[in-house]
Amino acid sequence: MAKPTSQATWGGRFTAGPAELMLKFSESVSFDHRLAPFDIAGSKAHAAMLAHVGLITTKERDAIHAGLDAILAEIAAGKFAWDVKLEDVHMNIEQALTKRVPAAAKLHTARSRNDQVATDMRLWFKHACADLAARLRGAQRALLAVATANRDVLIPGYTHLQRAQPVFLAHHVFAWIEMLDRDVGRLGDVAAHANWCPLGSGAIAGTTLPIDREFTAKQLGFVDAKGRPQVTQNSMDTVADRDLFIEFASACAIAGVHFSRIAEDLVLWSSTEFGFVDLPDAFCTGSSLMPQKKNPDAAELLRGKSARLQGNLHTLLALAKGLPLTYNRDLQEDKPPVFDSFDQTALCADVLAGTVTGLQVRRERCAAAVADPALLATDLADYLVKRGVAFRDAHHAVGAVVKVAEQKRVPLNALTLADVQGVHGAFAADWVEIFDLKRALAARTGTGMPGPKQIAKQFARWQKTLGRG
Repeated sequence: MAKPTSQATWGGRFTAGPAELMLKFSESVSFDHRLAPFDIAGSKAHAAMLAHVGLITTKERDAIHAGLDAILAEIAAGKFAWDVKLEDVHMNIEQALTKRVPAAAKLHTARSRNDQVATDMRLWFKHACADLAARLRGAQRALLAVATANRDVLIPGYTHLQRAQPVFLAHHVFAWIEMLDRDVGRLGDVAAHANWCPLGSGAIAGTTLPIDREFTAKQLGFVDAKGRPQVTQNSMDTVADRDLFIEFASACAIAGVHFSRIAEDLVLWSSTEFGFVDLPDAFCTGSSLMPQKKNPDAAELLRGKSARLQGNLHTLLALAKGLPLTYNRDLQEDKPPVFDSFDQTALCADVLAGTVTGLQVRRERCAAAVADPALLATDLADYLVKRGVAFRDAHHAVGAVVKVAEQKRVPLNALTLADVQGVHGAFAADWVEIFDLKRALAARTGTGMPGPKQIAKQFARWQKTLGRG
């Protein structure tokens, strides 16, 4: 085994440093280096607070700030050398800073890596939620463009994957947009929950030094709508809590389910059996054997990514469930799942937007499918209800009419008046007028229904909401 190396950040208690294998096992800088901008922001705010309360001088504060800015520039340029022996992003930056700025030895005053990483992650969650929300808005705008370009197209709506009732294609697309809008809302909730400053909680019990937590919170933007600072209220909970990680992964997992359901519709719609849409070549692939194939790989991968996002959520739930308060090293494993959830959700949102941007609706196939008169069987039951028939009786009567049409092997609207009156006497000569699609859709006037007036309201609503870039 290799000779143990020293550990400069916490080695005072130890006579020997960790083994090389332990360093490899315990390091986190390979994945938490992405927190560098947030770690530096937190350190600058902490230094400003230390100067504010007189624990360091303004000259020391300025030197620390300048050194941190220089390190951030090196990181951005890809010139910073990360060292796994220093374990994590925090110690890598602190050690590099201390070599350049002697006053940096005072930077960790009244601060633990526990409240430091909690602060980094809360800053990261606020950034990540805003980033994902913007990408989801982009996907919504792409979907709105599809609805706008095909505003007059009708398709069958489905239940149990069987044709059910006619709807405007736009109404179906608006359902997708609604799903993504809830995802945006959930991310907003996570960002609001993240908007509380942990710095000053220390390792578990704060500090005896005269710090000003509210000052730090203002420096970092942990403020409410009125600009008042928001700081966490229990030092133990602050460093032990992983609710934000779970909430963020949950929001991403639910978004993944939505991506998957939209993708499944696209897979079905692009099949030869449906033929409602053509997906763009740029988001499909071919077969290595069958030259005629055009496979909806982007949509299928969107379905697959959903499982990955759910797995990340389960990892975090299992990780946190049995841990005593407060910090335990197990919690180092909390970051890879949330980072992966962010990366994959961002990628999925962009791929969804790209896929639907190039989508072409095959109007003739949609029209042929929606021409099926059986789609208006429920409207026929409503016709009987308006003539005084109880709905359960009307439902039974129309079911019997459908059976007659099946036995005669004719479309529902091709039956004679005698045929339908033989089932129920409430049918009159105007019964076939029910099979006018325009009339059927126009009758759907209630909020949330797919009638033309309500569809127009939804277009106005989403154009207002999504029109802003």
